[in-house]
Amino acid sequence: MGDHAVLSASGSHRWLNCLPSARLELEFENSESNAAAEGTAAHALCEHKLKKALHSAYNTDEMEEHSDAYVDFVMEQLELARQSCTDPLILIEQRLDFSCYVPQGFGTGDCIIIGDKKLHIIDFKYGMGVLVDAVDNPQMKLYALGALEIYDSLYDIEEVSMTIFQPRRENVSTWTIPVKELKDWAENELKPKAKKAYDGEGEYLTGEWCTFCRAAVKCRARAEEKLKLAQMEFKLPPLLPDSEIEEVLSKLSDLTKWANEIIAYATDAAVNHGKEWRGFKVVEGRSIRKYKDEEAVAEVAKANGYKDIYRQSLITLTEMQKLMGKKKFEQILGGLIHKPPGKPTLVPNSDKRPAMNISNVNNEFNEITEELEYE
Repeated sequence: MGDHAVLSASGSHRWLNCLPSARLELEFENSESNAAAEGTAAHALCEHKLKKALHSAYNTDEMEEHSDAYVDFVMEQLELARQSCTDPLILIEQRLDFSCYVPQGFGTGDCIIIGDKKLHIIDFKYGMGVLVDAVDNPQMKLYALGALEIYDSLYDIEEVSMTIFQPRRENVSTWTIPVKELKDWAENELKPKAKKAYDGEGEYLTGEWCTFCRAAVKCRARAEEKLKLAQMEFKLPPLLPDSEIEEVLSKLSDLTKWANEIIAYATDAAVNHGKEWRGFKVVEGRSIRKYKDEEAVAEVAKANGYKDIYRQSLITLTEMQKLMGKKKFEQILGGLIHKPPGKPTLVPNSDKRPAMNISNVNNEFNEITEELEYE
């Protein structure tokens, strides 16, 4: 089926929970997002740098900086492997086949290090929208199974470590599992679920795995869940018991996302495919005036006697850091940089940021608000 597996490793979190979603997704076009294209470019750069890691290192922009950090991390793990194995094997962008558990299942491991009885898989994630955890990560477990199929008999591997390296979120997450435990999961849970998912069987089940599902916008199960939640949301907050507010809070971001997806889908169908939605029409939205040609505008303005037409401002902090480089930036401007506390934000307990000290929140937040008002 070409390079697009029905049961992809990257989508495994989804199809292992919502079994029939894999078949339903095939009915929708697989258009690559800007974030996905950026991730592909970053992976290609990482691959190139790893292959030249022993001879060069360079750092000019954000992607360069993060890929350098990835290469440094891999080289550190390789050195650790050498402490217990004189000649560990390192593989870059290795095709992995796990079709003995998942019908037509295959994928590509970013980096695999194999030492004495140990296998370490490292996966580079360039995205910053969703924090990815290595713990019990099904994509990583599939890659591990694929690697074991090739190398287990040669190296007598007893345990597998899986690392997610996500530099733009400052996230390095590692999880280790004994090979026996991984294979038990593969036989008893993965294999039967994968067969059902491949055959389009099982029940639709909504959850956070819906986020990247191509069929999500037209999925009836998801629509029913969101509409049920919306009925609750139409009540004024003081009229809701705490338990209902907690339920709304846990699902509110996905409800908003779903509503925006419906609007985007309906608008695209009307504008690009001539679809007419009963009770709705396409109108021209608000736009902002722009100069056609800034140089021409400046010349004409000056010719008419207007001289003070340019505004001078300091470049942004990020641009300044890129201009100077991290070390010089800290040396020269470190004492002149202030990071005020962020606005108090309510998030789920799964968020890795530490909880704020509530007793200090009001005073700090009021100070920030007062500063903004007087600026």
